[in-house]
Amino acid sequence: MASTTTTLCGLTGRGGKRLKAWQVIGGGSGGVRSSRIAASYGAKVALAESVSGREEKAGGWLGNRSQASGGSTADGGYGGLGGTCVNVGCVPKKLMVYGSHYPHDLEDAKAYGWDMTEPKLNWQRMIENKNKEIARLNGIYERMLKNAGVEVIQGRGTLVDKHTVDVGGKKYTADKILVAVGGWPSLPKIPGIEHAISSNEAFFLKERPERVIVVGGGYIAIEFAGIFNGYGSKVTQLYRGDLWLRGFDKDVREHLVNEYKEQGVDVRFNSNIAKIEKTGDSLKATLEDGSVLEADVIMYATGRTKDLGCENVGVELDKSGAIVVNEGFQTSVENIYAVGDVINRIQLTPVALAEGHCLADTLFGGKPRKTDYSDVPTAVFR
Repeated sequence: MASTTTTLCGLTGRGGKRLKAWQVIGGGSGGVRSSRIAASYGAKVALAESVSGREEKAGGWLGNRSQASGGSTADGGYGGLGGTCVNVGCVPKKLMVYGSHYPHDLEDAKAYGWDMTEPKLNWQRMIENKNKEIARLNGIYERMLKNAGVEVIQGRGTLVDKHTVDVGGKKYTADKILVAVGGWPSLPKIPGIEHAISSNEAFFLKERPERVIVVGGGYIAIEFAGIFNGYGSKVTQLYRGDLWLRGFDKDVREHLVNEYKEQGVDVRFNSNIAKIEKTGDSLKATLEDGSVLEADVIMYATGRTKDLGCENVGVELDKSGAIVVNEGFQTSVENIYAVGDVINRIQLTPVALAEGHCLADTLFGGKPRKTDYSDVPTAVFR
């Protein structure tokens, strides 16, 4: 079937000023905020994001993800309105962190006179309830965008040229384009890596694994090691460096190591996996020092990458694959802009919100301003 082209023409906004169209790729924090603010100034705005039901992955440790809204076969079912934070990031992670605290709380209750029966975990119920909450939030985002006058286009958007975006074979043209597609978990190229998972899949495990190896020393790795440990898994955490959480105060980093060991997490520094093998229902991880660990799940949280195709239209990328922008979030192609994790400044939801808002104010509201990156607070949830 031949593709069709839709033009997003300019509109007459407040005060009779003619405003230009805004095509946004990505329905995460930065993209949604920029879309809504631009539309409030009278711009005609369209946002492309995968918003259909999640595809089901049957078998193995991956269960039915169809209960949560958002996602598509193009992204494996991990996308959706709200972006990484809502679908496979901050929100579901915090729900799982909260849930992982209950065994500890129940144990503490004994000191206060409460005798309780041994708690029994229903992992599947927790995942189902988590999915329902994410679906609710997806719906809120969709209604919020539509109420603001933003056209939500279902599907994965890709750049065709400096004025054109392709979504499922249909072309959309606009005066200005915003790329706000976030990042994607990256896994190392080692033998057997196809047997490992990232944080994306960890949110949809159909059973609680008995033995888990978590590889990495940043926020995501530490939080998931705590989550699995709290839910009763035997956890080994590997980090290739001397001490995790680079950038935090040393005393905090060292204190967390002691706390994790006290809680039963097998923390190993200067350790990395050389290869992974599947043996029956188990996974065998051979470390670089020759030692061997067995697990049911091996999860990597060793960084995120970008897959944009931006180079096809001349958008400059840095060595890490992030989009290079100036202070006004303008790329090397004058009418294409980028915000959020894809520009690799500070990868936090509130930062992406601020960037998207500043950009819309500047381009469409007649209120030029820049994002202030000083004194941005960060936290690790455990």
